Amino acid sequence: MSKGITFLEAGESVDTFVMIKSVTKGMANTGKPFLTILFQDKSGEIDAKLWDASDKDEEQYQPQTIVKVQGEIHNYRGKNQLKIKQIRLATQADGVKPSEFIETAPLNQEEMSAKITEYIFQMENSNIQRITRHLLKKYNKEFLEYPAATKNHHEFYSGLAYHVVSMLELGKALIQLYPSINKDLLFAGIILHDLGKVTELSGPISTAYTIEGNLIGHISIMVSEIAKTADELSIEGEEVMLLQHMVLSHHGKAEWGSPKPPMLREAEILHYIDNIDAKMNMLDRALERTKPGEFTERVFALDNRSFYKPASK
Repeated sequence: MSKGITFLEAGESVDTFVMIKSVTKGMANTGKPFLTILFQDKSGEIDAKLWDASDKDEEQYQPQTIVKVQGEIHNYRGKNQLKIKQIRLATQADGVKPSEFIETAPLNQEEMSAKITEYIFQMENSNIQRITRHLLKKYNKEFLEYPAATKNHHEFYSGLAYHVVSMLELGKALIQLYPSINKDLLFAGIILHDLGKVTELSGPISTAYTIEGNLIGHISIMVSEIAKTADELSIEGEEVMLLQHMVLSHHGKAEWGSPKPPMLREAEILHYIDNIDAKMNMLDRALERTKPGEFTERVFALDNRSFYKPASK
């Protein structure tokens, strides 16, 4: 199979190696257990069902496991799924490695790190710059490796850093249009707003929520980190509170996960930039695997809508 799994169309046969990203056990109406398996390769991911799953199946088909799967692509409720006909564990003789199945950001870590450093150097407020540099240095390795989410947007290796780079570019363009924006506050808010996800999430591969992620969440985690950093660096002043508000409010509304709504101009803009970049990433990936003149599969995080890809350029 030369195409990635996300580029296959309904009716096409599958005979390839993939990695298991996640597994969930369920019970069919017949009373027999089944597994919902999320497969991934470099192109993305696809759902599959393994019916009449045995205890052995549940034991051996675990996240980060590479398998050889045969089946067919079906369209179910506007979304492609893989119907499994045969599945087995990959062996050493197959010669496949986990790195072959991990989707990664379009930019490498060195490029993204250099771009983000440029924005930090542009900060003129020493308190904001010192807090941002300290926290980024503290979590630099995880920041450059982790995804931005477990699903929906930037859910790939180095997705968190790529999300931040894209948002910084958006912020830069908006500052040119609206020069009254406090660039230091906006740039710092962009860099720090999701940094708590390196604690909220389990890691860059087969990502899940940690106990701290489930009980506290990345917003509260980062608000505490900003306060702790300010104490460590002996920084006092309004900037600490403003940075905390940027993080607290970036989801926009309480029902979307923000403890406070944006009450700073820069916080309002941060919320929109975050929303735009997340939605554009979802749309780009859906449209990439759609033929001109056809509709995408339904995008759950975008109100379960399908989007048309124009036939003309």
